[in-house]
Amino acid sequence: MAKSIIGKLLAPTALALAAPTAGLWLGLAAPAARASVRTPGRLVVHINVRRMARPISRYEYGMFIENLGQLVHVSLWSQLLDDRKFFNPILARSTEPPRHAHGPFPGMQARRWHPLGPARFVTLDTHAPFVGAHSPQVALSAAAPRGIEQSGLDVVRGKRYTGYIYLRATPGAKVSVALLWGRGAQARATVTFPYVPPHFTRLPFHFTAGASDRDATFRVTGTGRGVFTVGAVSLMPADNIDGFRPGPIRLLRSEHFGFMRFPGGNFISDFNWYHSVGNPNTRPPFFDHAWNTVKSNDVGLDEFMTLCRLINTRPYITVNAGFGDAHAAAREVEYMNGSVLTRYGAMRARDGHPAPYDVKLWNIGNEPYGQWELGRTNVKYYVLKNNEFARAMRRVDPSITLLASGDMPDEMIIEGVAHSLHMKDSQVRICSKGDFTCALLKHSWGYFDGITEHWYARAGMRFDLARAERNIRLPHLEAGYVPAHRTLLQWVRAPSDRVHLKAEEWHAYQRQFPQMVRKKIFMSIDEYAYTGAPANLKLAMAYAMVFNEMLRHTDFLRMSAFTMGVSTLDFTRTRAILNTTGHLFRLYTRHMGPGLIPVALTGNSPQPLPKHHLFGDFPHTEAGSATYPLDMVAAVSPHHRYLSLAVVNATLSPQRFALHVAGGALGGRATLWRMSGPNARAADTLGHKPQVLVKQYELSHVGRRITVAPISIDIYHISLTRRR
Repeated sequence: MAKSIIGKLLAPTALALAAPTAGLWLGLAAPAARASVRTPGRLVVHINVRRMARPISRYEYGMFIENLGQLVHVSLWSQLLDDRKFFNPILARSTEPPRHAHGPFPGMQARRWHPLGPARFVTLDTHAPFVGAHSPQVALSAAAPRGIEQSGLDVVRGKRYTGYIYLRATPGAKVSVALLWGRGAQARATVTFPYVPPHFTRLPFHFTAGASDRDATFRVTGTGRGVFTVGAVSLMPADNIDGFRPGPIRLLRSEHFGFMRFPGGNFISDFNWYHSVGNPNTRPPFFDHAWNTVKSNDVGLDEFMTLCRLINTRPYITVNAGFGDAHAAAREVEYMNGSVLTRYGAMRARDGHPAPYDVKLWNIGNEPYGQWELGRTNVKYYVLKNNEFARAMRRVDPSITLLASGDMPDEMIIEGVAHSLHMKDSQVRICSKGDFTCALLKHSWGYFDGITEHWYARAGMRFDLARAERNIRLPHLEAGYVPAHRTLLQWVRAPSDRVHLKAEEWHAYQRQFPQMVRKKIFMSIDEYAYTGAPANLKLAMAYAMVFNEMLRHTDFLRMSAFTMGVSTLDFTRTRAILNTTGHLFRLYTRHMGPGLIPVALTGNSPQPLPKHHLFGDFPHTEAGSATYPLDMVAAVSPHHRYLSLAVVNATLSPQRFALHVAGGALGGRATLWRMSGPNARAADTLGHKPQVLVKQYELSHVGRRITVAPISIDIYHISLTRRR
């Protein structure tokens, strides 16, 4: 059955894949070499520095961060207050809807405001609101304070907080703001405004927290006669950098990401960029229908560009091709890249940014094939839409790099696209109905420079094709996944199979569309993650194998964006450190990073055939170099001064190999960076002593026999003394 499925999937190009392709020579052996799992008594590794691939792109190690839920707000943005422009009604706690704290996105729902005093005295002014549909209005009493409050704020003792509030009041009203960090009259700081004008006025204030409290409260109260109305309010730590948290910014900058993709993700398909620029206080708040939460709309396009500057990375913007249109996308390009002589370039200048941002990387839409996506589009319409968007956007700036949203057969099956087309998974093949990537290659030449792909692998699970087809009444993702009982090495290698599979499919497309090679059409893995596993050494080894697999395909795989970039941090609302995934990114971006040139690496120990296929008998072969049980990738510096060798040992035993280099001679001296820990579960988490360390060793001599420590990720820089 598996052979018949794969025959359909790759027809008419399956026979051409029986041998390694030009782009896969960096360690991929033919399937026939993997008939058994027998390993040699002595592992021998051959590196040929004359056989070079395309240099590693600065975009190989990118970041994706979606403006989903409260993610950006909690991880990067310094604002302490949720719903600070009052999208939600202000309800008594007893009538407040649940926040779904234990749902699929815990902590991502916005906190609410509550009345202080009888709820009936807090109403919503819809006639003259400050921003949005309404502003809260409080009827006062001389006998007791009335107002609104929000709890759940995280404050630190001795830390200074600055803020402002837009208020208006009738004569006779006396209004105060207060920060409460515990019980008792002394556990608070209060600022009283002696006079509040009858029109909305910005009034500044500041506090210093007298104690640390993870459930502090901010209050706005008044006494006297009449009413007061709150337009918008803000409270941030005084050490914020342009609104962002300094700790996470410093850490992300140290990881040297090549780019950041923003703002979505599923979020993008209902995103209105026009509302994301200008004065943050007068941008309308909105409900995020993709992630079911309220957004204050503080982190828009200009803030995103500030973030990219702060962490020293390139911006990559996805435009709304869900509910959005080509005209809006073109105007967005003009806002970001146009001169001040253009309409929207002048708008950007009025917003305080006269110089064009010169954003080069643009993505048209996000997962338009997904039934979960707002404004989901069928393949025929998406091709037309992509072409229309591309024409409009390039008329504004012909220099931009455009990426179209693809969907290969593996995603069609795993994400349920085939079922939505009333197809059996076994009917899916390259260029079958619903293949977005093929449709773009057939009908959109000239309207993209690259094609995006997404993948997510589930820790401890595998996709079972037959089970998915039998359980048609269940949601496809749940129907197809079954528990996978894997060894440590199999678990670690599993996600890199998805990269390997993408490479196999890409080469199948190249055979049908040879102009892909001539025109240098590239792939960008715009989203990827190994979900459901803690950030520990075990996960870091898995991502290291993912990196190695991507670096074996630099001829066409030029970009990738990790989901989410802040998943490289262990953070709360007040603290952040690099977790083990973050240490891994920093290790690779510094020592296996842009500019290095991958070279051919082979060995005498091929990877075993896949025990469980993602679908059908795909992938044909296991991911990884022919150095089982190790995984390796090699590269040289631009002037061949040193060889860089990355080695992942996901076993519990030391592993040894003999190294032979053709086209150059090892100079002997080397630097080794080793990431390891006491066991595979070792992790770096807030409040605990670090368990995973990256140590640097200066080696006076590197011979032909090298020993690799168990559960470790090693990167060697070995000097090359001469070329033969």
